[in-house]
Amino acid sequence: MEAIFNRRSVRKYKDKPVEKEKVIKLLKAAMQAPSAGNQQPWEFIVVQEKDNLKELSKVSSFAKFVEDAAVAIVLLSDEERLKYPENWQQDMGAAAENILLEATDLGLGGVWLGVAPFEDREEHLKDMFLLNDNLRPYCVIALGYPVEGLGNKFIDRYDEKRVHFEKI
Repeated sequence: MEAIFNRRSVRKYKDKPVEKEKVIKLLKAAMQAPSAGNQQPWEFIVVQEKDNLKELSKVSSFAKFVEDAAVAIVLLSDEERLKYPENWQQDMGAAAENILLEATDLGLGGVWLGVAPFEDREEHLKDMFLLNDNLRPYCVIALGYPVEGLGNKFIDRYDEKRVHFEKI
């Protein structure tokens, strides 16, 4: 539970690579996510080369920080695997959150950048990675070791005014 309470969006990283073992742990965590009918629609592109991170940072005006990440993971949904097409975004969201929680547990900082349902962002990734038509981009997660003072720490967000028992 500590990772849930301490996770924060981190956009500034040290100039230090993320070890391959940690990247594999992030991907394993993603693949443990629940999915509708166990369809597991995910595919992942791991991006570490600086030129590719720079190009990836152009996916939207909010993505500049991706350029300085040690690694980014692009989450894709394979539409050929969808038994329940209406649930693909829920499945991918669970996988993305698992990556972010595992990153926190591993001492990494990360931030989720939404791609779907923005067609221009999806097209940028389709063009960049020459994706087949069955692969739909969902999000990009930038990761790295947080700059001192910008890491994961607890901030109490509980608001009892938003909790309703039995009725609004």
